[in-house]
Amino acid sequence: MTSAALRVVGDGAPASASASSRPLIEIRGLAKTYRTRDGDVPSLRPIDLDLAAGEFVAVVGPSGCGKSTLLKLVGGLIPPSAGEVRIAGRPVTEPPDDVGIVFQNPVLLAWRTVLRNVMMPVEVRGLDRGTHLARARALLKTAGLSDFEQKYPWQLSGGMQQRTSICRALVHDPKIVLMDEPFGALDAMTRERMNLELQRIHGETGKTVLLITHSIPEAIFLADRVVVMSERPGTVAAIYDIDLPRPRTIEMLGNPVFADLARRVRSHFYAQGGLD
Repeated sequence: MTSAALRVVGDGAPASASASSRPLIEIRGLAKTYRTRDGDVPSLRPIDLDLAAGEFVAVVGPSGCGKSTLLKLVGGLIPPSAGEVRIAGRPVTEPPDDVGIVFQNPVLLAWRTVLRNVMMPVEVRGLDRGTHLARARALLKTAGLSDFEQKYPWQLSGGMQQRTSICRALVHDPKIVLMDEPFGALDAMTRERMNLELQRIHGETGKTVLLITHSIPEAIFLADRVVVMSERPGTVAAIYDIDLPRPRTIEMLGNPVFADLARRVRSHFYAQGGLD
């Protein structure tokens, strides 16, 4: 294994995985301030960041630094206070059709079966049911859920529910998948299995993934790059290129190179006075 390369982001050009082609996601001067009855609450300072097509980027940072806000801005769920996000050259002003979102909680509808939960984006977008039904079943098979199509969420384990939500995010074949701490509520063993599952899905589909996580090992295990955010109001403090071979295995977590990467990323939080 080779070691990762650290790039500290300053006031220069935005951090990008590829300088030779236009990035799929372009974030320019993106900032967010929430207005409350008690006054303005800055969440994000201006951020410049690029994501290439097919890239897996993980974001870590202290609690309350604006990680989830960043994801919501990229997904068009909230408007920015300054700056913009562009996907494939188009400004994001509302949730784009080519984006799928996975939240920390699966948010499955209790009265709908697994298959009908996965098909929800198809119904909402008015897409062809026949074509996407076949895709939904193929995704469920890939996720090991073929035998659970007609089960209800309460009949599934936490890991199975989260796999269902990932299938739902992928069913309309989005270019981009945004994930907001999707495995945070799972036990350690299930979380490891889900990390392996997500790695496999990314490898097979080639989707562009932006993952928000509190877990430094999870970020290093899954990502091509790890973005470290500063304390609130957050901005990009550093970016690590993770030059580890794929597919990655759980055994890699005990490798000295992996441990050194985790130590270097973790040092940012100790320097800031807190660890997420």
